[in-house]
Amino acid sequence: MATRIEIDHRTTRAAPQAPAEAVPARPEGLRHPEKAHRPDNPIQRKPAWIRVRAPNSPVYHETRALMRDNRLTTVCEEAACPNIGECWSQRHATMMIMGETCTRACSFCNVATGLPKALDADEPRRVADAVAKLGLRHVVVTSVDRDDLADGGARHFAETIRAIRAAAPGTTIEVLTPDFLRKEGALEVVVEARPDVFNHNLETVPKLYPTIRPGARYYHSLRLLDRVKQQDPSIFTKSGLMVGLGEARIEVLQVMDDLRSAEVDFLTIGQYLQPTVKHAAVDRFVTPEEFEDYARMARGKGFLLVSATPLTRSSYHADRDFVALRSAREDRLRSAREERLRSAREAGLAAA
Repeated sequence: MATRIEIDHRTTRAAPQAPAEAVPARPEGLRHPEKAHRPDNPIQRKPAWIRVRAPNSPVYHETRALMRDNRLTTVCEEAACPNIGECWSQRHATMMIMGETCTRACSFCNVATGLPKALDADEPRRVADAVAKLGLRHVVVTSVDRDDLADGGARHFAETIRAIRAAAPGTTIEVLTPDFLRKEGALEVVVEARPDVFNHNLETVPKLYPTIRPGARYYHSLRLLDRVKQQDPSIFTKSGLMVGLGEARIEVLQVMDDLRSAEVDFLTIGQYLQPTVKHAAVDRFVTPEEFEDYARMARGKGFLLVSATPLTRSSYHADRDFVALRSAREDRLRSAREERLRSAREAGLAAA
């Protein structure tokens, strides 16, 4: 029988850096001091379809050791992803650059909040080295929000992309970026570095932004994805939603329409899981059947690829999904060419 993960993957990490002045000093063992004033939200027992096995594969430990040896941060650990055992056992890891401390305090997120350290100029090289050593076909690079930086960290993203291209030219690259809110020109810097996939998560429906994602703006995030396509249509775009936070089905369908209006190619939908009692409460556990319905509706709306399951996360099976995404685009382009030829033939026959 599967067991629930109750493991702190950060036990060997260095002590966190000093937090921002607006955030109280972090007492020993308290990861989220900025949330300490919030009332407790009891954590509900997870249904059977949510539970996963604890990681115990030798390859999992080898991957973890490689991350430590290269002094790298992963979102797999910082966000307490339930899929870490499976992914690391397959040598898949999502690199989180620019430190482990975020300048925002979203109520769903397990990443620590505070004042981050200065950027590490050697980090892009170390990330690229780890990608090469792991032999990754596809890598996902994400980051904390860095509102303290003039460009939000865009140049650091671009440098990491270029370093990976040099160290592992056969590896395809997916970036999962912050929103670069009020960072003029930042998006262009990342797009010019030509990642294969540009991912930015909307996370939830518009009405929940004030409580779930208060530092962000729904329509800014939507516009960010739209601008990527305008600047380089060859880059795949991707976005993700959490469900189980109190959203209505019709609101999720509207977000799908909004994303398609921005020509987003790939949609992920997964169950929100509450990290601690100080985080936003789970409103309900969405059933696998409902996820199947969301996937069916999203495919009908024209997404090239959809992943909608309780345990879906932005980077889950990203390497396999990229292959499917590229194949889906080729199939759609082929069908469009065949349709144009058929229409031309029919027009020619009608003229004759």
